[in-house]
Amino acid sequence: MSDFDIIVIGGGHAGIEAALAAARLRKKTCLMTLSIGNIGKMPCNPSVGGPAKGIVVREIDALGGQMPITADRTALQFKMLNSAKGPGVRALRVQSDKIAYAKDMQNVCLHQENLTVMEAMATELVCENQKVKGVRLKDGSFISSEIIILTTGTYMAGVNMISDEVKKGGPDLEETTEDLSASLRRNGLRTFRLKTGTPPRVLTKSIDFSKTSLELGTDAFLHFSSETETILPFDQQVPCYMTYTTPETHEIILSNLTKSSMYSGVVKGVGPRYCPSIEDKLVRFKDKPRHLLFLEPESLSMDTTYVQGFSTSLPRDVQERMTHSLPGFENCIIKKYAYAIEYDAVDPIQMKPTFESKIIDNLFTAGQVNGTSGYEEAAGQGIMAGINACLKLDGKKPIVFGRDEAYIGVLVDDLTTKGTLEPYRLLTSRAEFRLLLRHDNAEERLLETGYQVGLISEERREKYLKKTEKLQEMKDLLRSTVYELDDPAVVEYLDPLGYSTGEHKGINGAELVRRPKITSEELLKISGIEADPELAEKCDIDIKYEGYIDKARREAARLKGMENIPLGMEFNYDEVDNLSLEGRQKLMQYRPATIGQASRISGVNPADIAVLAIAIRQGKGSSKQS
Repeated sequence: MSDFDIIVIGGGHAGIEAALAAARLRKKTCLMTLSIGNIGKMPCNPSVGGPAKGIVVREIDALGGQMPITADRTALQFKMLNSAKGPGVRALRVQSDKIAYAKDMQNVCLHQENLTVMEAMATELVCENQKVKGVRLKDGSFISSEIIILTTGTYMAGVNMISDEVKKGGPDLEETTEDLSASLRRNGLRTFRLKTGTPPRVLTKSIDFSKTSLELGTDAFLHFSSETETILPFDQQVPCYMTYTTPETHEIILSNLTKSSMYSGVVKGVGPRYCPSIEDKLVRFKDKPRHLLFLEPESLSMDTTYVQGFSTSLPRDVQERMTHSLPGFENCIIKKYAYAIEYDAVDPIQMKPTFESKIIDNLFTAGQVNGTSGYEEAAGQGIMAGINACLKLDGKKPIVFGRDEAYIGVLVDDLTTKGTLEPYRLLTSRAEFRLLLRHDNAEERLLETGYQVGLISEERREKYLKKTEKLQEMKDLLRSTVYELDDPAVVEYLDPLGYSTGEHKGINGAELVRRPKITSEELLKISGIEADPELAEKCDIDIKYEGYIDKARREAARLKGMENIPLGMEFNYDEVDNLSLEGRQKLMQYRPATIGQASRISGVNPADIAVLAIAIRQGKGSSKQS
C-alpha cells in the first residue's frame, strides 16, 4: 500500500489548488514544498485577476477552489476592468496584500483534513514500467504514491540573472534542483528552458506620487467568490498609481543593452511575449516614445511598491539610473533589484487534456512547469489536475472542458494541442466564444460540475439555484410589465438618456432593456421593486446580448460535433491514405484526442481533417479513446 494516494510537488498556486482539491475529495494527500513559508508566495505581481485571468479565478470558484476566496479576503483594492466595454471582455482584478495572501493560503493548507504538508525536496521521479511509483527525496528517502502531480513552477534547474551575474536558484535565490528535471528526461519526457523576470521594488515613501497619476479601484461590491459576503470598504482600499518612462530612461537602457542578461547571451530560455522586459519593449517597439508603468502596493506590512512593466536584468547601477529617470522616482530608494530567472519546463504537448502524461502513467503536471505564466493560469491547471487525478483513482471518467465552456478549457486545449515555445498567457482573444465565457456566468457554466465532483456543497448549490430562480423571475417580470411612455416616472427616467417619450405607447420592460443605457435595475425601481444590483446586471447582459449569445451557442454546437469524434493515443495514422506529409507527422507527434483537437494543430490542414473523418467512417485507424 502506498504512503499517499496523491503527492503534489510544489506549494505555489497550482500546487495549492491540486492538493486542496485532492484532500477535499477525501484522498490521502501530501503537499511537498521546500518551505511552508513559501506556500502561496507571490514572486511577481501582487495581484490576482485581470483580462481573461479574472474569469479563470471565477471559474475556479465555481469548481470549489481556494484562490478566489483568499484573493477576496486579502485584497487591498478591487477593480472591474473594461467595464465600459462588452461583457465578453470585462474582468475583475484585485490588488493583493502578498504577505496576507500567502499566510492565508498557508493556514488553509495546514488545517485541511486529509492533507499532509511536508517540507522536503523531491529529486527523482521513481517509475516502474513507465508508471509512477513515488518520489526520492534529497536525503535519499523514498515516499510512495499512486499519483504524482508536478507543480514545481520556476524551481526546476532555476537560474537567477542580473546582467552577467548568474546564480543557481529559484525565485529570490531559493533552493533549486537540477536532479528532478533530469529524472523526468530519463523517463522519456522532453523539457525546455523558459525565462521570466521581475521589476525592482521601491521604497514607497521615497516616491513622489504627485508626479504620477492616481488609479483608484471600483466603488462597488465586487468579488471573485460567490461565498464572499464582505470586502474591504472602498474608502479603505489602497490606491495604485501610473507613471511613464522618459526619453532619458530609454537612452540609459539602450546604451547599456549589451549588459542585459537577455542581450548579452546569458539567457538561453525564451521570455514571455506578453509581459516582456523593459529592454525587450524598447527593442521591439522602437516607435513608442514612452511606456506605461503601474505602481502597485505589495502589502500593508511592507513599505514597498512593485513597478509593473519595468522588468529587467540590467546591472544594479543601471537599474538605479533608469529608475531615477522616471517621473516621481528622482529620489527613490530601490529595496530589491530586478532580476531574470530561467528554469526547466515540460513540453505540454506530452500531456493529455486531463494533464496526465501521455508517457508516464499517473504523472500529472500543472502550472508554470507546463509552460504557462501567471498565478491564475497555474491555479486553473492545478484544480483540474487535482480533480482528474482523483477521478482516475476512483475509476471515473475525467473532466475536460470545451473551448466554449471555460477559459480553463481554452487554456488546456491550447497547451495540449498546440503546445508553447514561450511562457503562455491567457488572453480574451484566444477564446473564440468569449461572449459565452463571462465573469457573470461562471457559476452557470461550471457550478454543477463542481457539485457533481464533490467540491461544491449542497448548501452552496441550493443558494445558486435560488439565485437563478430570482433571475428568471426578474426576466419574466420585465417581459410581462408594460411601461407607458407617457407615464411621468418613465419620462423622468428615459428623457435624460435621449429617448423620445410622451407618446401614448406601451413597451414591455425586456424590449426597453435591449436599448442602450437602459437597465433592469432602474426599470424595476419605476415599478417599485428594489432589485439586487448584481442580479440586475446579469439580467441586463442576458437580455441585451441574447441574440449574440444564441448565435455563439449555435456555432459552438456546430464545432462541438468534431470534438465528439475520438482519435486517441492508439489511432493508427498509417492506415489513413492521402494525409499530407506534415499533417501525418504532426498527428503522430501530438496524438490529439479528437478530430476537433486535430483541426487546431498547426500544419494539419482542412483537407487532412476531411480525410480523417472519411477514414473513421470507413473504420480505418482502429479509433479508440485512450
